[in-house]
Amino acid sequence: MPVSGLVPRAVEDAADVVVRNAKIFTGDVRRPQAGALALRDGLITVVGDDADVAPVVGPSTTVVDALGRRVVPGLNDSHLHVIRGGLNYVLELRWDGVTSLRQALAMLREQAARTPKGQWVRVVGGWSSEQFAERRLPTPAELNEAAPDTPVFVLHLYQSAILNRAALKAVGCTRSTPDPSGGQIVRGRNGEPNGMLLAAPSALILYSTLAKAPALEGEERKTSTRHFLRELNRFGLTSAIDAAGGFQSFPENYGTVTELARDGHLSLRIAYHLFPQTPGQELDDLTRWVETVRPGDGDAWLRLNGAGENLTWAAADFENFAEPRPELAAYEGEFEKAVRLLMEHGWGFRLHATYDETIRRDLAVFEKLAAEGLFPAGSRWLFDHAETVSRDSLDRIAALGGSLSVQNRLSFQGEMFTRRYGLGAAAEAPPIRAMLERGLTVAAGTDATRVSSYNPWVALHWLVSGRTVGGLAVRPPQNRVDRETALAMYTTAGAALTGEQDVKGVLRPGCYGDLAVLSDDYFTVPEPEIPHIESLLTVVGGRIVHAAAEYEGMDEELPAVSPGWSPVAHFGGYHNGRRARTGAVGAGARQAELLGQVVAESELYRQWRVGRGLATEHHQPFDPCFLL
Repeated sequence: MPVSGLVPRAVEDAADVVVRNAKIFTGDVRRPQAGALALRDGLITVVGDDADVAPVVGPSTTVVDALGRRVVPGLNDSHLHVIRGGLNYVLELRWDGVTSLRQALAMLREQAARTPKGQWVRVVGGWSSEQFAERRLPTPAELNEAAPDTPVFVLHLYQSAILNRAALKAVGCTRSTPDPSGGQIVRGRNGEPNGMLLAAPSALILYSTLAKAPALEGEERKTSTRHFLRELNRFGLTSAIDAAGGFQSFPENYGTVTELARDGHLSLRIAYHLFPQTPGQELDDLTRWVETVRPGDGDAWLRLNGAGENLTWAAADFENFAEPRPELAAYEGEFEKAVRLLMEHGWGFRLHATYDETIRRDLAVFEKLAAEGLFPAGSRWLFDHAETVSRDSLDRIAALGGSLSVQNRLSFQGEMFTRRYGLGAAAEAPPIRAMLERGLTVAAGTDATRVSSYNPWVALHWLVSGRTVGGLAVRPPQNRVDRETALAMYTTAGAALTGEQDVKGVLRPGCYGDLAVLSDDYFTVPEPEIPHIESLLTVVGGRIVHAAAEYEGMDEELPAVSPGWSPVAHFGGYHNGRRARTGAVGAGARQAELLGQVVAESELYRQWRVGRGLATEHHQPFDPCFLL
């Protein structure tokens, strides 16, 4: 972009990219604010103002005029299932950000019409019934009406899945199919499955059913992953820590990101974990891994960060707040062997733990090993989630040198958690301020994609406001954080979890050239607008990986979405209903859009009442003025 006052000149150390005329929040306490910066060979070389970057503007330097916009360090999701998400992204219809069930069903109906025989329509995470104007789930009957012949699978949080008749047939679910352990197939009075699957409390019934859907192969996996990474770049994400997870086997499911890294096609830095997949075989898997690879192996784009988020299946609690907290059987013996093995080989780990009851049992194992001088042995370790962790457990975590990664799962499950445990418990779920007051490293993330949305600004809004996507204020002011602290949890804290705090998460010379030029000023935009922020220009390692609005066309070209019938090819990813991807929507347009939705929902409600005999199809106006 040609900019007056910055004259290219022949210099040996010319920058590759210069960003000027910006409001830069650096995250560096020594210089928190700046107006311009320069990047060369993937690193930041200059941070200052326009005069400071002028000497490094050469003939081939890309000069970006930020037009006074806010620039922040690239965001880092500390708990994201990015590898698994990438392998499936183009196959999934996203309801993230959709504000009415009416619209969601219309999208599903349209997608079913273009989906070829043998393929499914699947809605997998990123939404909650509380975000809809109707405040309810779709019914199996509605899925049958929208897609009578195409299998449809709709996953709702950790709680349930809704299938249409075609999907039940595709997975072979019949009257004679038994309920799996920890799950329930809901049946009608005739004994036939009605399309509802319930986690009771285990989500295995949901995920094992989803695993029967057709998968991508070969080049389409690469294309899907590249488009998912670009979608993450759209929101200013430049790094993520992959938490592994069920149905994500190593090395098979890691091959796609490995090939993309080898070819220089990753647009997001990924630190990944390894998760034993087979109950009863965990120690064998861990033994094989610790003898083959080591945490830190890799480079700045793709690197191993340790084990987890499960070490043994028996030690994992569930996060389905529609069900009571599960009582776990004794697991400490095998769990201790797993932790001991990791410590002896210098492996760090992360642990899924929703409830304090689980955390206390895990800590007892760690303290036993610490008494032997084996823990933490210089390795990084952390708890994930920790919604109900107690103050006493936080003190024990701090004493053992642990960290925490919290996710906005209660953005989507806050109402359910409140109904089960009450407002008092919900106000402290999780106790973020108590964590920070103890000096613990507390990073933030989403736990996307099967439950929460991958949009980091929804998570940042939850940290700052304490509100769910349905608008319920769950956490009071004393358990919220200010915007700068929330941003630090999404940048510097995440870098600390991978040992990269000296090169990532701040904008200062010598650090990675990872940044985002935002559509709105995160520090001043009204609080309700935080979820609607996007990045207009995202840079990772000096590469422009996403560009919109005035910068459209400056980013790297991607192959077309494949297959052509993909929901992403037609609807895109996250639905930002209040803001076009090219910038802010005016207040008048936003009001008209919302009024249109209200009118549509009013008509839908009238039709519902007519169908139940609560109103007549043709009613007379009640105001005599209309009779004149």
